[in-house]
Amino acid sequence: MTSRAFVSLIGAGPGDPGLLTLKGKAALERADVVLFDYLANPELLKYCPQARTVYVGKKGFSEYVSQEQITALVVSTALENGGQRVARLKGGDVYVFGRGGEEAEACHEAGIPFEIVPGISSAIAAPAYAGIPVTHRSVARSFAVLTGNVKEGDAHYERLSGIDTLVLLMGVRNLDLIARELIAAGRAPQTPAATIQWGSTPQQRTVTGTLSTIAAEVERAGLEAPAVTVVGEVVRLRERLRWFDLDHRMGEHSGPLVGKNVAVTRTRDGGSGLADLLRTRGANVLEVPLIRFAPASDPGAVADALHDTGALDWLLLTSNQAVTSLFETLDAAGLDVRALGRIRVAAVGPSTARSLLERGLRADFVPSIPGARHLGAELPAGAGARVLHLTSQLAEDELQGALEARGVRYTRAEGYRTVPAELELNELERLKGSDVVTLASGSAARHLAALAGTDFTVAVMGPQTADAARELGFRRVVVAATPSLEALVQAAELAVAGT
Repeated sequence: MTSRAFVSLIGAGPGDPGLLTLKGKAALERADVVLFDYLANPELLKYCPQARTVYVGKKGFSEYVSQEQITALVVSTALENGGQRVARLKGGDVYVFGRGGEEAEACHEAGIPFEIVPGISSAIAAPAYAGIPVTHRSVARSFAVLTGNVKEGDAHYERLSGIDTLVLLMGVRNLDLIARELIAAGRAPQTPAATIQWGSTPQQRTVTGTLSTIAAEVERAGLEAPAVTVVGEVVRLRERLRWFDLDHRMGEHSGPLVGKNVAVTRTRDGGSGLADLLRTRGANVLEVPLIRFAPASDPGAVADALHDTGALDWLLLTSNQAVTSLFETLDAAGLDVRALGRIRVAAVGPSTARSLLERGLRADFVPSIPGARHLGAELPAGAGARVLHLTSQLAEDELQGALEARGVRYTRAEGYRTVPAELELNELERLKGSDVVTLASGSAARHLAALAGTDFTVAVMGPQTADAARELGFRRVVVAATPSLEALVQAAELAVAGT
């Protein structure tokens, strides 16, 4: 095959995004298209902002897309547009009851080169996070991994009589039948057993019992798929070896965000430092790319506006993307910050000022309170001063009005365009299930309202964003005390505690 078609079948691990392998991350970073399923943590998509993402999830016995359709889609997508790099992101490991073998065979038959990137199977990860080793020299020297999707009488559990530990995947609905058949095949009814739901994630829950009681205990606790069941003497080690439950539910990370779903709105490009902070508090974070940045309608507009620097007194930057746009414009023209000459530079807040400093340019002015309103009121520019505002096509008129009311001569240049990002159905469903959504700007509030409505509890960065959110119809709004990520995390905690 002469096209660039290539498929990476990637094991996403059991749920904790930190368990993705480095090779899996690299494959995502190279992908043109990513096909991801229900058990692949959507947070992993932050590694492939350049790719088109397609949700092909199957949840329990209710299939959104059949396996045959998924397999065909892997092949057809790889062959599109003269050949594409496709990353097939699968929960757990590719080959451990992941049906990756069928997808690999289909690639082989179609003549498409492929690679297998093994993942950490929930069969070993979920028990480990619950404090249960599948082997232990004192009590278990062998283990077997079984599928719980069995028909009555077809399992032949008597063949497993010499195996110390049994690990059952996808068996929570059939647990009572499986337990009875294991007992009938010779397993002692008092054999310790445990079921772990959503292993390795903040929603992890573990129920213990015996082979004769575990099904009833699971039903009583309300555990559902995805879940892993362990049968064997190793379950007795849980009380001594448990670590994840204690750290994330009873120790230093206890608090209102533990196990809560927090949506962090951001751009399509890159991840979020806020998301990392929230995860340390035990939150289950969904990073939602509500907007993406596109080139300006007239790429030369900024360069033209900056051409006669002697006629300008101030350059106003009201977002991190404006900083990026400024330096891209200078670089494209073969220039650097020296081209700004005597122009003074103002940043709308500390975050934008930090972006400038990272580029070697210190802001001449930052308002006492972040926001265009305060920048317009406090900018040390007298009547007749000329300012250039580098922004997007959606810039609000508040800054312009405040400056012109003071006699300042205002000009706007479109350095980039802000356009809505497209969300997959799975992302939209998870967004609507969030306990709290964080908003860092009025633009984020507008895009959220347009995409999913205003029936959300939101934690916002600053009073200006709060005003924009309330004007749009958001009623449950908590404002960060200071313009910092830590304060926004605290606002999210207060928002969750108040719901």
